[in-house]
Amino acid sequence: MKYRFFLLIAAFLVPASVPAAGGSDIKLDHYEYSFRNKTSLQNGARLFVNYCLSCHSAHFMRYNRMAEDLGISEQVVRENMIFDDRKIADPMTVTLKREDGEAWFGIAPPDLTLIGKLRDPDWLYTFLRSFYKDDSTVSGWNNSVFPNVAMPHVLWTRQGIQKPIYTTSVDDVGRETTKISGFELVREGTLTREEFDHAMEDLTNFLYYMAEPKREDRIRWGVWTMFFLFFFATLAWFLKREYWRDVD
Repeated sequence: MKYRFFLLIAAFLVPASVPAAGGSDIKLDHYEYSFRNKTSLQNGARLFVNYCLSCHSAHFMRYNRMAEDLGISEQVVRENMIFDDRKIADPMTVTLKREDGEAWFGIAPPDLTLIGKLRDPDWLYTFLRSFYKDDSTVSGWNNSVFPNVAMPHVLWTRQGIQKPIYTTSVDDVGRETTKISGFELVREGTLTREEFDHAMEDLTNFLYYMAEPKREDRIRWGVWTMFFLFFFATLAWFLKREYWRDVD
């Protein structure tokens, strides 16, 4: 019984993002998300609808919900973020059929509403900046964080084209291992490296927000709930001690 109790406690204490870091042994760049930075979230939303929403849907997010949360007027959303006959209250879906996605990319592009729950911000931020030219793949692109990813680099005109820099190491038994240690820009994009990194911070921020829009509220209420439980437990302990004070 005690064993099961400790297992239950451990399950609550293990961070949810632990299993999300897999897929590569590449060192991830840190990114600190901020749901209070509305400017970042608004720019991330603009990037998402212009570069991601053509293939990737967001079935669990509605345009009007996004507009309300991020402080974007519904008129701006209608004129700049909805490119077909969808209504402002409709979910952010795509017209791309699943079978077409499988035929073109080898796999249907996944829905991205909950990608921020599957992958943590560091993974998303590093992934978006780690595409490189690879003529051996079907799309002509590859990614050091997600090797052999089916997704092409849709933002290459902004970032430019980069090629990987490889380093070779030898272990104690003489086995050689070749890894990607960095990238060299071979063709410039419309943005500088700093500008592109900042844009990917905004896109990462939006993807992380979209997975759990009320994350900040949940954390705030969670802290207050723990304070209340602690206060109530203390009060109950003093009350119990008072009731049983004269009992041997």
